[in-house]
Amino acid sequence: MSKALHRVKLGHSDLEVPTICLGGNVFGWTVPEAEAFRQLDAAVEAGLNFIDTADMYSTWVPGHKGGESETIIGNWFAKSDKRKDVILATKVGLDMGEGKSGLKAAYIEQAVEDSLRRLQTDSIDLYQAHRDDESTPLEETLAAFDKLIKAGKVRHIGASNYKGARLAEALKVSKDNGLAAYVSLQPHYSLVERKDFESDLLPVVKKHNLGVIPYFSLAAGFLTGKYHSKADADGQARGGMVGKYLNERGFAVISTLEAIAKEHTSTPARVALAWLIAQPGVTAPIASATSEKHLTDLVEATRLTLHAGDIEKLNAVSAKPIAE
Repeated sequence: MSKALHRVKLGHSDLEVPTICLGGNVFGWTVPEAEAFRQLDAAVEAGLNFIDTADMYSTWVPGHKGGESETIIGNWFAKSDKRKDVILATKVGLDMGEGKSGLKAAYIEQAVEDSLRRLQTDSIDLYQAHRDDESTPLEETLAAFDKLIKAGKVRHIGASNYKGARLAEALKVSKDNGLAAYVSLQPHYSLVERKDFESDLLPVVKKHNLGVIPYFSLAAGFLTGKYHSKADADGQARGGMVGKYLNERGFAVISTLEAIAKEHTSTPARVALAWLIAQPGVTAPIASATSEKHLTDLVEATRLTLHAGDIEKLNAVSAKPIAE
């Protein structure tokens, strides 16, 4: 794979990123450490050097306590000496067990030290609030993040899973109090999950020039064309996540993706990501890979330019929410 050269600024930050972000949620879950090392080497070589993870990955796996993904990435940094080549994003706030959750200042101070230790690095390029914590004053949370930036432990901060009104309020709190402000948003957004982002969050994103790095960009693998029936999802690691898309409308989206992919001699995954890259406000969709083929799809998606007619077809078939 040759270099993916096209890069863009992440909102109003000084971070220049490729138009795809490599998701680290699979490291230590469906991708063991040795394979993750190979994938990370190949991704950086291809120019996909923007990597997103979180402290709580992968608490959902039996026997895991969280931190598995960060630990693998940190071990790779130590072995490869490629920390300087990577734009590193991680997150804080979701439940790690033992009362470790939320966005209170004391917990953020503890959590960042834990993440830095696991990641074997002195600083995090983008430290994100994994989910809004309405039990903690926004000023407290943002002051804690501001302190980390001034200490050099974090370069920029971002938000994930915020509602539009709370995101706007957080940005106002930063401005009014002279505190560091969110430069990015990580929302749930894809061809089959459009309404919340486009109606509630996009106006805030545009007004404040935030970078947008959507997660579940391929709808847990559904948009790769892997699932054509409910039977296809049985026994799969993410089978339970795609259940709500396994219906007439979901399959219509897949059919359209496959037809457009055929016209471009491409794949449904590349087309779905290229559609997302082309959407207003979007900077770099997050997608994970569990094979070399998947990684190739991510690289090639950055090079695929859809025709206006392609985007219109995908907009039309995905306009209505997928039935639950």
